Amino acid sequence: MNLLFKNILIVSPDDNINERLDLLIIDGIINKIGEDISSDKNASCELIDGSKLTCTPGFFDMHVHFREPGQTHKEDLLSGSNSAMNGGFTGVLCMPNTKPPMDSKKIIEDLKDKSKDFLVDVYFSGCITENRDGKKIISNTEELIKSGIIAFTDDGNAVNDEEIMRKILLISSKTGIPVLQHCEDPALMKNGVMNEGEVSKKLGLNGIPASSEITVIEKDVRNAFAIKGSKYHVQHISFGDSLDILRKYKSENITSEVCPHHFVLTDKDIEKYGTNAKMNPPLRTENDIEKIKKGIAEGIIEVICTDHAPHSEEEKEKGMTGAPFGIIGLECCAGLSYTYLVKENVISFESMVRKISVNPRRILNLPGIHIKKGEKANLTILNENEKWVIDKNKFLSKSRNTPFDGFEVVCKPFAAINNNRIHYCNL
Repeated sequence: MNLLFKNILIVSPDDNINERLDLLIIDGIINKIGEDISSDKNASCELIDGSKLTCTPGFFDMHVHFREPGQTHKEDLLSGSNSAMNGGFTGVLCMPNTKPPMDSKKIIEDLKDKSKDFLVDVYFSGCITENRDGKKIISNTEELIKSGIIAFTDDGNAVNDEEIMRKILLISSKTGIPVLQHCEDPALMKNGVMNEGEVSKKLGLNGIPASSEITVIEKDVRNAFAIKGSKYHVQHISFGDSLDILRKYKSENITSEVCPHHFVLTDKDIEKYGTNAKMNPPLRTENDIEKIKKGIAEGIIEVICTDHAPHSEEEKEKGMTGAPFGIIGLECCAGLSYTYLVKENVISFESMVRKISVNPRRILNLPGIHIKKGEKANLTILNENEKWVIDKNKFLSKSRNTPFDGFEVVCKPFAAINNNRIHYCNL
């Protein structure tokens, strides 16, 4: 793969680059960066006009569900990775709530082998408890680490037992492997299907109280703060007051993430989008969105991810009580994040790049991506100022469960480059 981008805006926070330059890539390696670069005489290059394009370190989503093994009618490693690269992502971390769950060396190694030749770098997390039921910590943590997992989580379920959480945090403190927590206390969720509030009462639906999130975060960060060297990460924050706890315990080793749906939509949107707006944790209120945006701006929330959760149309047609939780998000993340954060002056574009590329890799102990001579080209190319309409029928995911179909956004993925390959996004 030989490419020459002419006059492309390069934004790489860790390299202190934010300027328009030429970028030459030969055999998947950055060969030259500068002004008035000519193509390599010994290699035929595809010439790309970069005057309307922006190049960043490859986007990384640290929270996706690719449903393999066990539910490949919804998504599999290949379709999920295709969806990721179509959204401009070059790396992802898969959650372990598969069937069977990712709790053994064999499962992890099989998944790694299946995804080893993709453009997208696919990483895997391992379960914290047996069968992800929260009752007993798994006994083979060392084996899972050796097999290549880069995080521990029971995502989809909370680890609500404090003793188990302390044990996995101690393992984290010794190994550096982060613990990712789905913060919802099942005892407080009351079989709810949406946020507990005026809208749930109006619709006659069981609500999930905000207390289900905040109580888990409160006890977890207290333990994580006490266990020195442990790494604890709060997944998909939905409740604005959760940020107050994180401010109190803010440190390098206590981190958090947010998904676009939690800073774009509210529980009122359930009336409009139905089950395609049903997710865990649920959409909250306009007040929560304002507090979350403040947390993003302050850097309390370090990561933007998608919680990409594919489901079939048949499953999502079972009504608010019967339908599964979750929506897909990889192919609209860039546009939603830019439109609702950068365009609204919540954060700068450079800060957005940190939250979608730099910070996830740092939290997961992965090598940083550098845009400089001699480095592997692991890049996201965006048409930063292009307006476009999200069209779910152009998605490469197997599923179509999104409330964002038809949304007009700004910042369109143009290409994903990694592993000596390029994918031109078709959105």
